[in-house]
Amino acid sequence: MFSAFSGRMFALYAEARKKLIDSPAGLIASEKFVHDSIRGTLTENLAEFREDYDEASYMYPFWQNYPPEERGRSPKGGQFPWIEVGEHSVGCKLARLLSMKFSVREVGLPSGPDQRFMLRSPKIRELLGFTDAVMVLIDVKSVGPRDDFEHTVLSPYQVSGDGLWGKSTSGIQNSVMVATGARTSHPFHCALSPIYISSTLSVAPSISVFVKPVYAMVPAEAKSEKTIGQPLSRIVIATLPNGLLLTQNPHYLKKWPALFFPGKDDKSKSDKGRRARISFEVLNRIADWRVQTIHAV
Repeated sequence: MFSAFSGRMFALYAEARKKLIDSPAGLIASEKFVHDSIRGTLTENLAEFREDYDEASYMYPFWQNYPPEERGRSPKGGQFPWIEVGEHSVGCKLARLLSMKFSVREVGLPSGPDQRFMLRSPKIRELLGFTDAVMVLIDVKSVGPRDDFEHTVLSPYQVSGDGLWGKSTSGIQNSVMVATGARTSHPFHCALSPIYISSTLSVAPSISVFVKPVYAMVPAEAKSEKTIGQPLSRIVIATLPNGLLLTQNPHYLKKWPALFFPGKDDKSKSDKGRRARISFEVLNRIADWRVQTIHAV
């Protein structure tokens, strides 16, 4: 199975990669189309998203003796990790609602962000010209007021690269990027392909989206019991350019090298697994639609 279609995939991949590098406008427009579709779905169904997200606080008696484990180096306490709340009440719901508008196929990639699916639409074909499919890769990152910054942390499995594929048996290989900081830099080994091709030979460029639900922390001394907890405050949507846009044409990383900067892993972490942060401020300079906020209250 591993090599059953690799020969035909190899030829299609090379052709698609060249088209996207030579004419990146269709890929950029496809990213905006997916971004706008996600934003529209979140906005249209905001009450449902907020209701199910906040249900985690109301159901406190059922998990108060078995809370999720604190993460990070030095947790301060008083704040429950809400990562899985976002993954389920926002991420899973978002994928389900998008499937009501588009043809969605949950292809079984073995690694990547929280949600991975091939999305098909006549609009995609109109924008790209040679395919009606994209591979949508959505990661959901719930944060509270203590860790709500103008950036988000990315693992190598959440970013696509230049996707070099020299021969049919070798598979794609990404060149190493650099996370560039004011004082230090480190290599960043992005692990996603900029293009995926299914066994049905559907060509699907990658589109990476980060959905960041931001919750408030309402203390126990609040006047109303209905407000105590970690209710949804707003949702930030950020769409990262495909690796071909970052490294080939228009080569965003050449103009904006500070888009990626060092993550929160120390030097004990292997280079291959080290994370990077993506600056929302720089991402907005690339295009103002790439980072948008939906207020839930």
